[in-house]
Amino acid sequence: MQNQITKLFGIQYPIIQGGMIWASGWRLASAVSNAGGLGVIGAGSMYPEVLIEHIKKCKQATKKPFAVNIPMLYPDIDKLMDIIISEDVKIVFTSAGNPKTWTSFLKEKGITVVHVVSSIKFALKAQEAGVDAIVAEGFEAGGHNGRDETTTLVLIPAVKEKINVPLIAAGGIATGKQMLAVMVLGADGVQVGSRFVASEEASSHQSFKDEVVKAKEGSTHLTLKELAPVRLLKNKFYQDVQEAYLQGASIEDLKKVLGRARAKKGMFEGDLDEGELEIGQVSAIIHEIKPAAEIIKELVEDFEKSKSDFKNL
Repeated sequence: MQNQITKLFGIQYPIIQGGMIWASGWRLASAVSNAGGLGVIGAGSMYPEVLIEHIKKCKQATKKPFAVNIPMLYPDIDKLMDIIISEDVKIVFTSAGNPKTWTSFLKEKGITVVHVVSSIKFALKAQEAGVDAIVAEGFEAGGHNGRDETTTLVLIPAVKEKINVPLIAAGGIATGKQMLAVMVLGADGVQVGSRFVASEEASSHQSFKDEVVKAKEGSTHLTLKELAPVRLLKNKFYQDVQEAYLQGASIEDLKKVLGRARAKKGMFEGDLDEGELEIGQVSAIIHEIKPAAEIIKELVEDFEKSKSDFKNL
């Protein structure tokens, strides 16, 4: 399975674990890396001192490559970037911001930089900024999402036509069949998020994991587009948001409904009523919590079997 992505990161399989807030700590990242993928620490839910701890523990738990995901809207991003340099992190995924802001700084330090986008427009901006690869994430994905609601099936070939750096597909990928599908469409690898939330090593609360495997088709919805579009499981908090819309809520009203630390309350602390439960549409076909290594193994085996079946069509 060696290709541009495996060579770029120095990994066995072109499978990247999403850097999800409240789920992607050192345990998950190191487990994925040890199994042949690229584990990613999600810095978006970490104070600087917490990020340092997770990087150090990840280094102790794996000798294989791993990455850190940094949302560029983070208030202490300067501190996070200083940590990336001081802790000698080799691969950084940036998201939720302008790639021009930090790409050249990171690359001057010899760091491999990948940026997450939801459209052709932002893919071109990332390429222009000098990133080493691009993650194109479709509308199906969990958490914060693009405003255009472009599905992965459309986004991947559309972006592939316009860029010349390696392309990683994200959004709606939890099986080897789905992995093969997006690679046929032009992706060089996949970023898998929701499937790894339902892993034993994910740092998210057990109650949230249990809700993920209970999810059905239609259990998630993209909402709060006026603030920052986010795909959520439908719970009491989600219903409160919908009620606010029905009452003609302004942006300020929506901010009040959202409040603070909703994602931590739901995904990390396990408050299934008042918390924000971010997960993708693909949760509808995730039925079991498993070790990360087993998830990687199943992805690879299903990919290879599906590729063989595809040749026989």
